[in-house]
Amino acid sequence: MGINLNKSALIIVDVQNDFLPGGALAVGDGNEVIPVINQIQDKFDLIVATQDWHPSNHGSFAANHPGKEVGDFINLNGVNQYLWPIHCVENSEGAGFPESLQGQSWNKIFKKGTNPEVDSYSGFFDNGKIEETGLGDFLKGEGIEKVFVTGLAADYCVKFTVLDALDLGFKTYLLTDATKGVNVSPNDTIEAFTEMENKGAILIQSNDLP
Repeated sequence: MGINLNKSALIIVDVQNDFLPGGALAVGDGNEVIPVINQIQDKFDLIVATQDWHPSNHGSFAANHPGKEVGDFINLNGVNQYLWPIHCVENSEGAGFPESLQGQSWNKIFKKGTNPEVDSYSGFFDNGKIEETGLGDFLKGEGIEKVFVTGLAADYCVKFTVLDALDLGFKTYLLTDATKGVNVSPNDTIEAFTEMENKGAILIQSNDLP
């Protein structure tokens, strides 16, 4: 495929305890991305991670809306919001990174979902495009032109991170064997892969890296 890793960054999206088996919002087989991500980190000069970091009163939590259940939708600050179980509450064990994920060479961690009034799937912006995390400016300030996206979950936070990276002008690769989906509906991950590819993302596997 002839991939050149010059001026590239690895983005590790939300590989946190609550999204792993046994967590509050577990992604099926989510733990399987960890050895893949660990194996490829030494190929990149710049590595960033995103971290879901919600206040306990976050508007995306079904428990904060009496009479609502997980899976219901509400209008949250003008955005049609899917209601989730309580997860990745700031400073909780669930919001932390698993010990098995190697983070010693990460350059920076970008927290997201900190505003209770709007959810934030993407590592770059919240869902209403009201606030930025600073990730885009950081990458551009470092001279990054290509990003390689991994993590959880393929059909939500990974997908929106990929789409925003494309919108910001980065050549964007998705490592399909280093992501897993929630699959609220059975085909969500496959459909997310198709949507990302149609928007310009390049779908590869970790063994395609030089």
